[in-house]
Amino acid sequence: MSEAARGRPRDARIDEAVLAATRDLLATEGFVGTTVQAVARAAGVGASAIYRRWPSRLELIATAIGQDLDRLDVRPTGDLRADVRAFVGGYLELFDSPVARAGLPGILAASRGEGDEVRGLTRRVGQGVRPAFRAVLAAAPPGSVDPAVDPDTVFDVLIGAALYRSFIHPFTGRRGGADDVTDLLLRALRP
Repeated sequence: MSEAARGRPRDARIDEAVLAATRDLLATEGFVGTTVQAVARAAGVGASAIYRRWPSRLELIATAIGQDLDRLDVRPTGDLRADVRAFVGGYLELFDSPVARAGLPGILAASRGEGDEVRGLTRRVGQGVRPAFRAVLAAAPPGSVDPAVDPDTVFDVLIGAALYRSFIHPFTGRRGGADDVTDLLLRALRP
């Protein structure tokens, strides 16, 4: 008997309730207050139901945040500046949400010392959106993107700049936003 055929089918409503409760707790109680037990109470499920789906608290939090990050929907229009700006603005907005502001620093801090599993979680940030970013670059007008430029490296720079702008920049007193980051990325892409 296959693994999928054993037991009851997984109830998607439980997944949704748990992830919604996780996001709510991150926004209201912060990273430290978002425990598996607190999520279970808020979602109206047992902790064992959570652990069957997510092997750790960090995996649960990363999944809840990752769903938001991977929902960014930018489709290529052929206007490279507008498309890159949509990515930058979208990530700045997502990283500025109460959920991301509470959860991402905790995941990043945990990734420094808890082994390959947690480091794998941080590498997943934005993975669902990378193909869309590659499509934007592929749809750009001929001659506007250097073929030697690695799209994944540019995407990493985009994510890094958005994280910095959301988490560090507000405390520096410097101004600037999505347009500055977009202009920098476009210069990096030029042949």
